[in-house]
Amino acid sequence: MDDQEQKNETGAATPAPAEAAAAPAAPAAPAAPAAAAPPTEEHRPSRGPRGPGGGRGGRGRGRGGERGRDGGDRGREGDGMVENVVAINRVAKVVKGGRRFSFNALVAVGDGKGQVGIATGKANEVSEAVRKAVEAARRSMNEVPLTGGTIPHEIIGKHGAGRVLLKPAASGTGVIAGGPVRAVLECAGIRDILTKSLGSTNPHNMVRATMDGLKRLTTARRVAKERGVELEAIPYRARQESVVTHG
Repeated sequence: MDDQEQKNETGAATPAPAEAAAAPAAPAAPAAPAAAAPPTEEHRPSRGPRGPGGGRGGRGRGRGGERGRDGGDRGREGDGMVENVVAINRVAKVVKGGRRFSFNALVAVGDGKGQVGIATGKANEVSEAVRKAVEAARRSMNEVPLTGGTIPHEIIGKHGAGRVLLKPAASGTGVIAGGPVRAVLECAGIRDILTKSLGSTNPHNMVRATMDGLKRLTTARRVAKERGVELEAIPYRARQESVVTHG
């Protein structure tokens, strides 16, 4: 009996340490993710403040400032004059010590009521080149005859290899023109016109061809006076006046 009791006691005692050893091994597995989670949560907020909001926003403002300085097309002064920067070109002169950069600006200026002028300015800085061009354009303004918001008749302006077709349009058409031609027409106060570049696409040639066409415009009253006839004797009607509204 003593041997059996000792066997039972030893047999019952042996599984107890196995269960005790297996019990603490189970909670060891979920302990690893719990320890790895805090570092990621602590690391994520640190990227937030210096993320896209700070860096990209700064670069975007910088590029916008450069475009506004170099390519600011339209501006209206206190005296009501409209100034359009048509083109800015950078020129490099190679000297013994390296390169020297200078800028030339092509500008159109007008009062929006039939007065318009163009000029170029050269300087070592963009702002100074634009200022010189604006002052020169103000001194060389020409009067453009208008019929309503368009030109009196069709004409082709020429300068060098540049040829620009200017055609009157009905009211509400708008300014159908490219960049260089549009800059001049808007300064002159023309609101409705059709245009087409037939030659060179150089901004200087296009702008001067446009000015040539505007300078050679005339009116029916002026033609009648030169011919010595009455205005009614000339079979001409302005494009905007010929629009018939059907009711």
